[in-house]
Amino acid sequence: MSSEGIEMGNMPVKSVQVSVSHARSGSEGGYHGGVSTSRSSRKHLERSFGSLSILSLSLTILSSWESVANSFESGLVNGGPAGLVWGMILSIIGTMALALSLAELASMCPRAGAQYHWTAVLAPPRIRAFTTWMQGWITVFGWQAALASICYLIATQIQGMVLLNNPEYHPQQWQGTLMMWAIVAFVGLINIYGIKILPALQMLGGIMHIVFFIAIIIPLVLLSRRSTSDFVFTELMTSEEGWQSKGVAWCLGMLTVTYCFAGFDGAVHMSEEVRHPAIVIPRILVQSIAINGFMAFVFLLVILFCIGSVEEALNPPYIFPMIGIFKQTTKSVGAATAMQTAITLIGMVSNTGVLASVSRLTWAFACDGGLPFSRYFAHVDRNQRVPKRAIYLVCAGVVLLSVINAASETALSAILALSTSSLYVSYLIPVMLMIIRRVDTSRGPIPFGPWTLGRYGMAINIFALAFGVFVCIFVPFPTQIPVTAANMNWSGPVFLGVVILLVIDWTFRARTKYTGPKDLIKSDSKTNIA
Repeated sequence: MSSEGIEMGNMPVKSVQVSVSHARSGSEGGYHGGVSTSRSSRKHLERSFGSLSILSLSLTILSSWESVANSFESGLVNGGPAGLVWGMILSIIGTMALALSLAELASMCPRAGAQYHWTAVLAPPRIRAFTTWMQGWITVFGWQAALASICYLIATQIQGMVLLNNPEYHPQQWQGTLMMWAIVAFVGLINIYGIKILPALQMLGGIMHIVFFIAIIIPLVLLSRRSTSDFVFTELMTSEEGWQSKGVAWCLGMLTVTYCFAGFDGAVHMSEEVRHPAIVIPRILVQSIAINGFMAFVFLLVILFCIGSVEEALNPPYIFPMIGIFKQTTKSVGAATAMQTAITLIGMVSNTGVLASVSRLTWAFACDGGLPFSRYFAHVDRNQRVPKRAIYLVCAGVVLLSVINAASETALSAILALSTSSLYVSYLIPVMLMIIRRVDTSRGPIPFGPWTLGRYGMAINIFALAFGVFVCIFVPFPTQIPVTAANMNWSGPVFLGVVILLVIDWTFRARTKYTGPKDLIKSDSKTNIA
């Protein structure tokens, strides 16, 4: 969508009159959207990201084709190849609708808090404080779990490569925990002391994301034996360990590829370090889904056409089926190790960007008084110009979660399952509020930024909401039957438990202390966003 010449209904965007102030400053990167982004109550971060570096960060945070390589096997159990292929197409369309909806909101209010800041702009005054508080915590929890998941994934990939090179190796959970500590310490140091090179590092990650994609696909296509087109496009599969209903199995298989696009809002949380964010960030959201969606779909087709033995893919000898496919295709341990190392390296760069994103989200929530000891965690380091204490807090969260892994991998999986459900709920709340806001014209015109969906906004919002609700319905479904404590999908119970704890905390403590983002929330007599 172009940020120029787009209309809202029959009314040109330029004719919309709002009483909310517009922040314009050369040092602040120009126009900042329809809602004031004045940060008089918070420390400034350096605007060191340009369009290309923030696009690279967004691409590597998603790492969608790499995610397909890491997780496609669960879709084979539920849905099979056809479920993965057609589910991928639906996922790309649905995620694009969500990205378009959030892009419009990001142009209105390009702030690090993103979802809960947009909720503050759109929610009715009587529920604004409670809604933004719940929204903020759900988003923080979701991103914290996502960061820990990536650290755990990288550690497990390293163990898989060790097993590939040493069949006598027996992976231990405590070893994975120690590797998670090393990984989060490394990316934490880069985020604090290497902040000046972070944009360049993300640019390098974006280049690796594309170059390694080509480098891995070529040997797979040239050396592997081929599956038939019927197998790839029409084969629906269930297994004794999965759902026997092909409809339910297809939906769960679709979720396998939908997970590859969760976290597409990562770049939004870097808005306060991007030049011209009201225009750049919306464009980055759409470009990220388009580029990653294309690459993920192509990589999925390559995997399915080159998979070889489906039984081996479902029972991987090296933890990850992709490592086995690399080995089977190249007939070389060294080549398979190199190909998997490429994916793991991109994961490390992605992890650096994810930590940057979630720490800015955490910092923003602290600036608005949403965290315990908020004043302490809202601090911005004078030398590095980064929220160092928020980075320490997020890294400490990963360390604590990794300790759980040493005792019980099932318990850790139960907590990490929180990421998908939390992130999608955090997307749906502001989209639903935007739909209500479009209908409720009594509250005055919506304070759009320079990038809008125009006359198509309502239709895109409704489709995005329907897709997000569909995902949230099937996220808690177990993927294996019969259900045991070890294979239980804990995302639903864990998310419900978190919500209950948040409601209790709000009732007895937070409702008397938290009022919401002070510099966004204005009295009804002074602004028309209420």
